[in-house]
Formats: sequence, C-alpha cells, structure tokens
Amino acid sequence: MRNPLQEQLLKAGLAKKTKIDQVAREQAKQRNAKNPVAPVAEDRADVDRLRLEKAERDRALSAERNAQARQQELRAQARQIVDQNKIKLEGEIEYRFTHEGAIRSILVNESLRRQLAQGQLVIARLDAGYAVIPRAAVEKVDAREPTMIVLDHGKPVAAAPEAGGDDEYYSKFKVPDDLIW
Repeated sequence: MRNPLQEQLLKAGLAKKTKIDQVAREQAKQRNAKNPVAPVAEDRADVDRLRLEKAERDRALSAERNAQARQQELRAQARQIVDQNKIKLEGEIEYRFTHEGAIRSILVNESLRRQLAQGQLVIARLDAGYAVIPRAAVEKVDAREPTMIVLDHGKPVAAAPEAGGDDEYYSKFKVPDDLIW
C-alpha cells in the first residue's frame, strides 16, 4: 500500500519501485521495532548535558547532606563532652551572667564562684539549661561547637574598637590637673 505522494513520484519517474518498497519496509520496521530509534547527535548532546547537570546537582546535594551530618555529629560530641564533665552545682550564691541578651543565674558555692571568676571553670549550654565544666573540657567543646560556651573568663576578651575620630578632636582641649569633681 503506497501513499499518494509515492504514486505521484512513480508516475513522474522521479523514484523507482524498489526504492519505494525499501523505504516502506524500513518504516514498517521502525513502527514495529522494540528498540527506539537512536537519538540524533543533537538529542544525544542534550541528554548528555542533562545527565551531567543532574550528576552535578546530586553531588552538591550529597556534599551538603554530608556537611550537615558532620555538623550534627560534632554537636552531639560536644554535648556528650559537656554532659560527661559537668560539675554538680550546689550552693546558695547566685552567679549571674548574660546569655542571648538576658541575665541568667545559677546557684554555686563560694569555691565554684571563685573558680568561675578566675576562669578555671566555664559555663556551657546543655540542652535547655547550663552546666559548669572544667577548663580541660572547654578546649574540646570549643573545637567542636564554640557556640555552646556561654561564659569563659579565662579567654581573652576582644578589645572594643575605639572611636578614633572623637579622641583626635577632644585632644585639642586640655583638662586642668587641679579640676575637682
């Protein structure tokens, strides 16, 4: 069974009957074939490009998941170190400190208060509360999760930046030595 175009080409002498039959057989094979026709070079390039983009996205997502898992593992290690090294709080003296913009307090005895002030002991965040841990454990916790350390008097405090412009202006005015307030 030929289509009208093939019959017109035969009548005009522009195509041979064998060539038309061959084309018809190839079309029938393509229709009935189980394997799809191989994609054209452009389609192949698009498919390769899409596959590479998907692989890159998968790598990026995997790296992000691995980083999050590693961060969570470090947090768990830091929490475990604080939990293992916490010192039992006992006493009647309130030791006040600031954390997240609020004044917090814990009850300590005189010995713990003195050690906290000297920096031998440190206050760390543990779940919803606070724990006092020794200096040896602080370095381990700080390496894993520095945000858990709430109060550390043994750590040097960063100097606040001074307003240099004001000092230069006021240095022009001399304050008398005999000024009494």
